Amino acid sequence: MTEASRFTENALSDWMKGKGPDSDIVISSRIRIARNMQAYPFPMLATNQQSKEVLDQVAQVAHNEELETISRFSMLPLSDLNELARRVLVEKHLISPALANESRNGAVILSDNESVSIMVNEEDHLRIQCLCPGFQIKEAWDLANQIDDIFETHLNYAFDEKHGYMTSCPTNVGTGIRASVMIHLPALVLTQQINRILSAITQVGLAVRGLYGEGSEALGNLFQISNQITLGQSEEEIIDNLYSVVRQIIEHERAARQKLIYETRAKILDRVSRSYGVLSYAAIMDSKEAAQRLSDVRLGIDLGFIKNVSSHVLNELLVMTQPGFLQQTAGEKLTPEERDIRRAQLIREKIAETG
Repeated sequence: MTEASRFTENALSDWMKGKGPDSDIVISSRIRIARNMQAYPFPMLATNQQSKEVLDQVAQVAHNEELETISRFSMLPLSDLNELARRVLVEKHLISPALANESRNGAVILSDNESVSIMVNEEDHLRIQCLCPGFQIKEAWDLANQIDDIFETHLNYAFDEKHGYMTSCPTNVGTGIRASVMIHLPALVLTQQINRILSAITQVGLAVRGLYGEGSEALGNLFQISNQITLGQSEEEIIDNLYSVVRQIIEHERAARQKLIYETRAKILDRVSRSYGVLSYAAIMDSKEAAQRLSDVRLGIDLGFIKNVSSHVLNELLVMTQPGFLQQTAGEKLTPEERDIRRAQLIREKIAETG
């Protein structure tokens, strides 16, 4: 097994096997920190030699014994990864689509359990990402801050006393922090409250995106909620604001789920049962239908209607049914129809394993 295949052959990252607080609604919590080095232009303006020097300096820190106290890390140069391997890492949220398309001295440094992902020479020289299961945004921040401190000890960050950390994109200037949660809100969608909730979220300075971030669709009732402001607020203020808003959203979703049970129990039971049946027996399924059916089954598990399927299996299927992972497991490029057939097969097999 190659170093890269350790991170691309399994759909479920080790950190996802844990069950964090409020995991019936919050899938994961993420902190991402953008940093740049003082002596070098931003990656988009850097020469090949300059970006290579950045990579070399970051690699030295990655093998530093201080970082090893947190976890064992592996560095994967993007030049060593084929197109499918890169796509799988995007589907697992370990690298961004922008880094996947970067061919000039781009790399990712991954912890063994994949809870830490450090992208090199993406939009910024460094993007430190930490992921935790469930609603653990403060814990993710503590880990990211610890890793950031180690890098800052060894690298000369681009920092301005007035404006804070300097970043390639003006929206990240200041703290350079992006805090986000991946949240499952099927009851708010079914009770037609979601638009009002999302509107209120944007009015308090937060952004709402789909499963794969900016520009992606909110498939399977999964939404990413994150801060938009990085300048003029401290890291703690940013995280506290997000925490407070998400806590309210969780309570709204729980109330909506109770409403569904009390007012439309038979209809909801029918909906989740039908989706469970389709997932168990369908011969062909596109990604949009798969996401919606998996959302229904997840809701059925959380409401106690479905007893024999673990939410871990659904987390795994979210990645396994993506185009890159489907093609990697097949060992070849697949047409859209072939992917739909293989997607249905994988889902049937996983559901049968837990039945």
